[in-house]
Amino acid sequence: MSNNYKIINDEKRLIEFIDWLPDLKPNETYYICLFARAKYSEGLVLPSRQTQLKRFTSNKAYLLSKIKQLECALGSYTYKGLPIPQQALALYINPNPRDLEKATRNSLIKFAHLITKPYTGYNPHTEVLSEIQTAHSRKVYMDFDFDGVEPLTVLGTLNDRNTINLDALHIIKTRGGCHVLVELSKIQSYFKNTWYQSIAQMEGVDNKGDELLPVPGCSQGNFTPFFFMKDMNPVTN
Repeated sequence: MSNNYKIINDEKRLIEFIDWLPDLKPNETYYICLFARAKYSEGLVLPSRQTQLKRFTSNKAYLLSKIKQLECALGSYTYKGLPIPQQALALYINPNPRDLEKATRNSLIKFAHLITKPYTGYNPHTEVLSEIQTAHSRKVYMDFDFDGVEPLTVLGTLNDRNTINLDALHIIKTRGGCHVLVELSKIQSYFKNTWYQSIAQMEGVDNKGDELLPVPGCSQGNFTPFFFMKDMNPVTN
């Protein structure tokens, strides 16, 4: 039995996901978060539905090694002195690149406001990471988070309603449902004016937009997210 937290459950799937991510431009980075989620914690009372344990940025070349660095000794992640259990951990990434130039400008503005007031306990490093998180660069994907709905059900509905060309979709099976990522550059002109509302109004859509995504191949509670379309090869028209 390992004495370390296990973040990577399937390294092959993780590497395939990293390869799938858009290649970054010089001013871009990826933003990654490790959470402890209350609904996975089995009795440990957390201050909110998810508690942020670690967050960092990375390019594609170093992402695998940075994720491996999260696999520290069991008990290293704590809340009020209590060790956070393995099954509470969930790793997330924003698959749309973040803009470091925009984040730097926004950080300077934020610091200008902070420095004119009495110190309130803020951490400059935390402030910068928050600006990076919100400074999206290119919107490569629009993410729809389906809660309690299985990928085959989503695909069947999209296909039956002729909502969007299915080759524009990337579907990731998650612990509680799935994430449907629409690759915006691949949407056919016939669907351009209707696809968004059609998907947004589907049953089970919880969140939508520039969302954090559970990382395929890594921990999400006692589940390992994976590319549904690639792993399951569903039959579509």
